[in-house]
Amino acid sequence: MALSMKGDFTDNLGKIYGIYVGGFAAFVLLMAIASMVGIPDRFILWAYMAATIGIYAFIGIMSRTAQVSEYYVAGRSVPAVYNGMATGADWMSGASFVGMAGTLFVLGYDGLAFVLGWTGGYVLVAVLLAPYLRKFGAYTVPDFLGTRYGGNAARLVGIVVLFACSFTYITAQVYASGIIASQFLGIDFRWAVFAGLAGILVCSMLGGMKAVTWTQVAQYIVLIVAYLLPAIWMSTVQFGIPIPQLTYGGALTQIAEYERILNVARTHVAPFQSYSPRDFFFLIFCLMVGTASLPHILMRFFTTPTVREARKSVGWSLFFIFLLYFTAPAYAAFSKFNVMGLFVEAENFRLAFTAIPAWMLEWGSIQGHQLVTICGVKAESVMAIQTACEARGHVAGFPYSELRLNNDMIVLSTPSIAGMPIWVVGLVGAGGFAAALSTADGLLLAIANALSHDVYYKMIDPKADTKRRLLVAKILLVIVAIAAALLARTQPSDILSMVAWAFSIAAAGLFAPLVLGVWWKRTTNLGAILGMAAGFCVTMFYLVGNVYGMDMAPRSGDEISWFGVAAISSGIFGVPVAFIVTIVVSLMTPPPSPEMQDFVDRLRLPKGGNMMVQTH
Repeated sequence: MALSMKGDFTDNLGKIYGIYVGGFAAFVLLMAIASMVGIPDRFILWAYMAATIGIYAFIGIMSRTAQVSEYYVAGRSVPAVYNGMATGADWMSGASFVGMAGTLFVLGYDGLAFVLGWTGGYVLVAVLLAPYLRKFGAYTVPDFLGTRYGGNAARLVGIVVLFACSFTYITAQVYASGIIASQFLGIDFRWAVFAGLAGILVCSMLGGMKAVTWTQVAQYIVLIVAYLLPAIWMSTVQFGIPIPQLTYGGALTQIAEYERILNVARTHVAPFQSYSPRDFFFLIFCLMVGTASLPHILMRFFTTPTVREARKSVGWSLFFIFLLYFTAPAYAAFSKFNVMGLFVEAENFRLAFTAIPAWMLEWGSIQGHQLVTICGVKAESVMAIQTACEARGHVAGFPYSELRLNNDMIVLSTPSIAGMPIWVVGLVGAGGFAAALSTADGLLLAIANALSHDVYYKMIDPKADTKRRLLVAKILLVIVAIAAALLARTQPSDILSMVAWAFSIAAAGLFAPLVLGVWWKRTTNLGAILGMAAGFCVTMFYLVGNVYGMDMAPRSGDEISWFGVAAISSGIFGVPVAFIVTIVVSLMTPPPSPEMQDFVDRLRLPKGGNMMVQTH
């Protein structure tokens, strides 16, 4: 029986998720016992994969719905705390869980741009948009644009921007899920992406936003436990204090000493080694503005019962996100300390070929992906490594400078690096899988709901009944998911870069019309449409030209470069263009109708219910 009794279910959320947490703890304990009694590692990893996908599928099936409001906005019945947890899971994607600590590991200080940008973006969401979009009462972001700016032209441009940023983002999530599934299942990465895809679809297809919301709450619990446990473990082992944020400074001090011993030129705490000061702050700006423009995040605030709950849920979201972001720099530092320690303790500070740790070979041999390289070759076997290193003059072993770890494997491999048992390795993998699935579900819904509601229902067949509308949404969801998996198989870039591209695209195309649509009643339909199009086109032109060049071949030598700005900060060009075009065109065209201007004024009043009446 579907969870259709909204009141009964929401009234017992504490009890339901209390049982879930207890069951999850019992399962982890069971895996710990299994590892102690000699159950094969592969069985434990498979058990984590089966159990987590199984519980998410169960929630998805139990939350299936045939009601439009439940499919699109979870019936607007999600309490602030739980919406905050769901938003945290939706937000802490494969990029945050899998990629961010790895980027901090590799970039050191410069990686903090991601932490600062993403966290600061939620302040913009809380202050500028979330409460007002909730009061507006739309189902999707293009729904707001179409109503605020008078018709299908604004709606269509909004859909194009939404699709471009969300599809880029979801490809990164399928990519992350493929890395994890390839480790868990022991299969080629190019096939593992489809295993991840199955987990994504089973959560989102049956119950839409209702199923995704309650699944994301469950996924948040898994991912935050999986992230905090290894950091607490390493902090306790190395410093005797189970609070990694307090021992982080000690880890940095020891890393600095290791860097001196190993003669490392690129130090962990020195700023602006990878990004110039300009690029560092440009990236923070793009990530902040992009956060406040991402459709799948803004959709989460459409699900609360009231405007007040929407405001509160932003605060809870920040708290739940803070738990991971405050830990990520420490996680990266402890992991780097462990890796460098291998070389410091080795004879002549070179790791002997006979002393290569098992985790390097395990991660290096994952098919279809280069996660560990040593002396320029994939770390698939000791023989391959030794041959390559000897060719470079390293006969007795290889130095730290010859080791290259992919950003996207650091978090997942850290339990192995730190010598933790297999049940912790499996737990971290389950957490990363939960992070990738939760965000992918939200992104798929953002795309499929926009196409089904804003294109099919609003523009093609306004008389379509509920059954047909939901069928179209589910078909589109599957098509988009398969397309993302096919693109992810090509490994277009690292996870964090793809995500940063999505933020710049969203910022350039959506931030200006959303903010001005709420805060400047003089914004006209033509101004918003041309502003969206101009900002989006400028950013896409620069992004594609910078990454691929004008002939669309990766790094062919004819890449576009304006002032040396990196592709991940391409929104720095599109956002100002969008605002300037929107404002100038709005001032040059007749103002909106008095009714629309009054509507916008009332939108910003603290009190009041939904202003837009939906057709069910």
